[in-house]
Amino acid sequence: MNITSPTKSDPVSKLEDMTDQVKEHVKDTLEVSSSSTNVLRATSVALGSFFILVSVLAFYWDSEPHQFSVTSVTQKQLDELSTNKVTGSTTVSTMIHITEILLGKPGGYLHNDIMLPGVLMDNQPNWEFGVLVQLRDMARTMRNNLSRSQSQSQEDPDLVRSENQFYFDNDSWMIPETEDEYQQGAKALAKYLQRLGDPEDQSAQFYARADNLRIWLSEVETRLGSLSQRLSASVGKRQLDTSLAGDSAATQSTPAASEQQLKTPWIKLDDVFYEARGTTWALLHLLRAIEIDFQDVLIKKNALVSVQQIIRELEPTQDTLWSPVILNGGGFGVLANHSLVMGSHVSRANAAIIDLRRLLEDG
Repeated sequence: MNITSPTKSDPVSKLEDMTDQVKEHVKDTLEVSSSSTNVLRATSVALGSFFILVSVLAFYWDSEPHQFSVTSVTQKQLDELSTNKVTGSTTVSTMIHITEILLGKPGGYLHNDIMLPGVLMDNQPNWEFGVLVQLRDMARTMRNNLSRSQSQSQEDPDLVRSENQFYFDNDSWMIPETEDEYQQGAKALAKYLQRLGDPEDQSAQFYARADNLRIWLSEVETRLGSLSQRLSASVGKRQLDTSLAGDSAATQSTPAASEQQLKTPWIKLDDVFYEARGTTWALLHLLRAIEIDFQDVLIKKNALVSVQQIIRELEPTQDTLWSPVILNGGGFGVLANHSLVMGSHVSRANAAIIDLRRLLEDG
């Protein structure tokens, strides 16, 4: 009897073939699984690194600019323009430098950002808006009052252009960009500053008079009064309608409730707080410039110390904020209320400005 070896049609051979196929399939599956795991791991690392980078960048951009010396900035501006220091030079130079900081601080101008991390940030954009409001108010006062001897005087063309540029939309990100418009406003101020210090060019003037200063202080008073109300509304308050008080014949367009409950939404608390920080930061520098340019008027009115006291009242608004969030504790609660603290400083400064304006009028 001859014994032959099994052929591929034998059950044993088929089993071996199936085993080899299973091994190959398992091997291919493991290779694919390993490749997918590597891709997933690489993606996770990339996303984590991107998140860390964006967070670090946002933290850096969220830092507020430091205060600066208005006298040093003025001298630097005058040297660059090769012009002389005269009445008004400090105020104009301060406005130019505030604009440069607004546009050139870490992260640049963020209010119109559409990319990360700027699009997710709201503290700095609100700080920028507070600064911008003070620039606009001063630019308007300079155009309408400080540069004109009387109501029939001709407007200064550079100041007209400067005011128009600063009132451009503050969140336009292209065609034209907000930054370009505000930069043009600063350049117009620089031209005015150069003409102001030229003794042979009498077309540019800055009239440091008590009535002109009162007009600007009235604008500041209105801004700080509104900020103070919004800050104090962080915990909610009942307010009576005093719109027509003091005039029995006064009327208004539509009737209003005799009593209102005012409360800032919790999601807006940090917005109002940082707008106040920006407003008071810009106002501090403008008041220091006014102290120099209006020195003779203030001394004559015995009001120089009043300006210095307003500056003292505003300085604590720039103290370091150690809390990572704006707390909204009750008036006498366990937690602090940063809005009420800021509102207290703003209210005291506003009251001092009201007294100064009356002193300039009656003194």
